[in-house]
Amino acid sequence: MAGYVIVNVLVTDPEQYEKYKPLAAAAVAQYGGRYLVRGGAMECVEGNWPQRRIAVLEFPTVEDARRWYFSPEYEAAKRVRAGAATGDFIIVEGA
Repeated sequence: MAGYVIVNVLVTDPEQYEKYKPLAAAAVAQYGGRYLVRGGAMECVEGNWPQRRIAVLEFPTVEDARRWYFSPEYEAAKRVRAGAATGDFIIVEGA
């Protein structure tokens, strides 16, 4: 069963965040993931969703998503992201 990572990020330093993006993308690919959504235009049609950068990643399994998030490669990307963005990351089992 597929595993999904849903990300809601507030970018506070766009220049530094640009350095994070290729590192994150390489780690996602290395662990078998792919981006389904990556910061495109957004419209809130119900509720009070904050206007932030949204990403949705798909991995073959939830365990693959966990392996990616806690991997040495993504840990390096997170260090680059530190101070450039804050956010929420959740891993969700697919249907």
